[in-house]
Amino acid sequence: MTARSTDEAADAPPDSPSYPQLLRRNPRLAALLASYVVSSVGDGIVLIALPLLAIRHHGDLSAPVAVSLAMTAPYVLTTVIALGVGLGRLRLPIRGVVITDSALRTALFAVVGLAAIAEWIDIWVMVAALTLGSVLHLPASSGRRLIATGMAKKEELFAVNGLLGFANSVALYVIGPAVGGAVTVVFGAGVACLFQAASFLVLLGVVSLVVPPQPGAVRKERASQSGWRILRLHPMAARLFAVVFLFNLSYMPVEVALPLLAKEDLHGDGNTLGFIWTAFGVGALIGGALTNRLRKLPQQAVLVSVIALWGASVVLLGLAPSLPVAACAFALGGLVYAPFTPIAYTLVQSALRPEEQQPVITLWTTGSTLAAPVGLPLSGPVVGALDARGGLLLSAGLTLALVPLAGRGLLSSRRDVSED
Repeated sequence: MTARSTDEAADAPPDSPSYPQLLRRNPRLAALLASYVVSSVGDGIVLIALPLLAIRHHGDLSAPVAVSLAMTAPYVLTTVIALGVGLGRLRLPIRGVVITDSALRTALFAVVGLAAIAEWIDIWVMVAALTLGSVLHLPASSGRRLIATGMAKKEELFAVNGLLGFANSVALYVIGPAVGGAVTVVFGAGVACLFQAASFLVLLGVVSLVVPPQPGAVRKERASQSGWRILRLHPMAARLFAVVFLFNLSYMPVEVALPLLAKEDLHGDGNTLGFIWTAFGVGALIGGALTNRLRKLPQQAVLVSVIALWGASVVLLGLAPSLPVAACAFALGGLVYAPFTPIAYTLVQSALRPEEQQPVITLWTTGSTLAAPVGLPLSGPVVGALDARGGLLLSAGLTLALVPLAGRGLLSSRRDVSED
């Protein structure tokens, strides 16, 4: 990577617009982001419904193992497809992938929801449905970001990534869990899954009608190099890739432990879990709103600080004696975590040419989420052995141990550029 390209990645352009300015300038982008919000609300609903459904129908498996299987299943086949894009030269039509994935997700959660309502479901039916219905979800996840950033100008990149994170925080962690907890308690997890199906039906319609076939930065569907080779040409991006993977891997015990903490240690139900996730979302909402104000700070230093503060918040969560304390601890986690993803993606995308975006961003998304199918199956038995609080403290310890490694890798890359 040249000194110029890394400098551009490290600091967003000074004329980066505010969120309202960005949406007023680009109504089609605003409509697209609205559909992302709706689908993220659906994701937030099943964030509550799926673990509780797995706990209820765990069969001969232990509850932690059943939760880890249900949360791992959506990543299995889709990881293979996404690695074909990121590590090889397979290129998929980005708009078509998002549309197809939305249709599959609509069908998937309709089937799971109806089966749950009819009491025809067990953990293995859930695993099979989640595996098959999510086959394109990782390429579509990176595709949604590429479509949004491809509809914006270069100086708007930081604002678009920030707004994606802000919208995701509102929908996935504030509205979704609150709705998911209430719907699951009143109507059952099956009905909550039907809400998720409807949310992806909305996304399917908007992407089909609003997004042009080949938006801006994603027009070129073939690249001469794999995403891995491109990533290796940018040392800072490669180091950040490793940090993001390890950060997400250290988080995975939280995904398994939190439903058990809410149900067993805090003696709650779906509303309890929904309340904790909503608290996280409120914190992330505030953090997301402030993200655009961080654009002139040293971005690598911000990322290292986020990792340290997130680890501290999980320590507080693991030690929380009551629901209000747990909610406050997770709200702090949401506040400090919110800037991480927008800053990380902006750093990487700013250093890439348009034709390099799909393979690298797909590899990036896959690598970061690959922590889930690796970490979740391991987290189930570990949380089962340590209990929910022990699993949370283990996650916090792994995260805090990553801080010096992340600092050495990311801050040294910034110093290298300065010396050049």
